[in-house]
Amino acid sequence: MTLLSAVTVSRAYRRASLMGPSRRTPVLEGVSLGIAAGESVALLGRSGCGKSTLARLLVGLERPDEGEVRFEGRSLAALRKDELRAFRRAVQMVFQDSVGAVDPRSTVGAILDEPLRHLLGLDEREREAAIARLLQRVGLEPADAGKLPAQMSGGQLQRVCIARALAPGPQLILLDEAVSNLDLHLQIQMLDLFEALRRDTGVAYLFVTHDLRLVERFCSRVLVMEAGRIVEEAPVSRPLKLASPAGRALKEAVLPAMPVRRSA
Repeated sequence: MTLLSAVTVSRAYRRASLMGPSRRTPVLEGVSLGIAAGESVALLGRSGCGKSTLARLLVGLERPDEGEVRFEGRSLAALRKDELRAFRRAVQMVFQDSVGAVDPRSTVGAILDEPLRHLLGLDEREREAAIARLLQRVGLEPADAGKLPAQMSGGQLQRVCIARALAPGPQLILLDEAVSNLDLHLQIQMLDLFEALRRDTGVAYLFVTHDLRLVERFCSRVLVMEAGRIVEEAPVSRPLKLASPAGRALKEAVLPAMPVRRSA
């Protein structure tokens, strides 16, 4: 079953100009894709190709100018209030900038408490127990709930953001360059965590990235974007085989070797 899909979506932004009337600059043009329950799909492309804009449309943070986004076959624009609440529980997003994604004045516990309170309606005791479980699930300690974001490392804070995404029990998580600011070993730890969560919960992923090494390790299908369009779709193989000029350009990027996985 297709869980989330985009049907010929287009999006343009109006750019201010000092030389005359502002112009609308197209960012996405007729993009279609689908994500099935339980699968991990990579959205691959260079910076500025429209990946993050598409991700924001898919989670409902923005609306397309043309086309539509569908959740379980229904257009987001047609969802009633209760249905939209169910969509918010089912589809979560982890952003690249973990520092900018949290309120620096809120404790980790308060950050995780918000989706538990608003999306699940748990009482205080239930939320406290859920926060402890979430922190342990992402490799942190229940005592970390009392810390402020500034007291966490970058990797720890990104784990908090992942825990927040997991809090409502989503069916799909969009990872928008969610590990690109971490060092390579932390990236591997995060991907291992995502894979374990997929095995345990059946959650699906859309993994927005420009790094082919991570795609090969984590995903089963890849979509390549270039200039606001999807120009290639392929199964993930090792090594990854891409035929489009955009895909080949990404393959030619010089990246350090992936660390060898060691048995526990």
